[in-house]
Amino acid sequence: MSTFHLVDHPLITHKLTIMRQIETSSKDFRDLLDEISMLMGFEITRDLPLEEVEIETPICKTKAKRISGKKLAIVPILRAGLGMVDGLLRLVPVARIGHIGLYRDPETHEPVEYYCKMPPDIENRLVILVDPMLATGGSASDAITKLKERGCHGNIVMMCLVAAPEGVARLQKDHPDVDIYSAALDEKLNEHCYIVPGLGDAGDRLFGTK
Repeated sequence: MSTFHLVDHPLITHKLTIMRQIETSSKDFRDLLDEISMLMGFEITRDLPLEEVEIETPICKTKAKRISGKKLAIVPILRAGLGMVDGLLRLVPVARIGHIGLYRDPETHEPVEYYCKMPPDIENRLVILVDPMLATGGSASDAITKLKERGCHGNIVMMCLVAAPEGVARLQKDHPDVDIYSAALDEKLNEHCYIVPGLGDAGDRLFGTK
């Protein structure tokens, strides 16, 4: 079974509270999502392997450590996931970026794919799949399936801002090998499959659309 990681650092919790408020502007929403993504990135990359190397400081030669092993890929689920990319890139600027385009059918609430483009070596990278909302879990589950079809097995983590218990359960059932990182676990989904209390439609609030 995958592990659900609640990343509830006080700075993240504070910024998320501002994002939830209905009066928060699109600009502030974008800025806060970017900041939270960078802060969460510290937790997601906590277990990256290190290797010892010899370097020379202005004073002397010494042994030091640097990141080794798999390179990273950041894969946003379009369109709201785009708001989380830059924050992570500031931590890992050499990461490659893939894109998965999915939308939720308003009647069935199931994901429909319209775009998928990945780095050619995606199967050799640690993949951080990003989407602000983990609601029903349908889009995230389908996106992970697409990644696994491209050879990504045992090297995917899911990062979201707000999760519903239903979405967490769906993802853990469909993909028990994928850990989930979220800044909040909210109460439930409503009859329209929106997270309660949530923060509304993340894509609309991010880009100022309706």
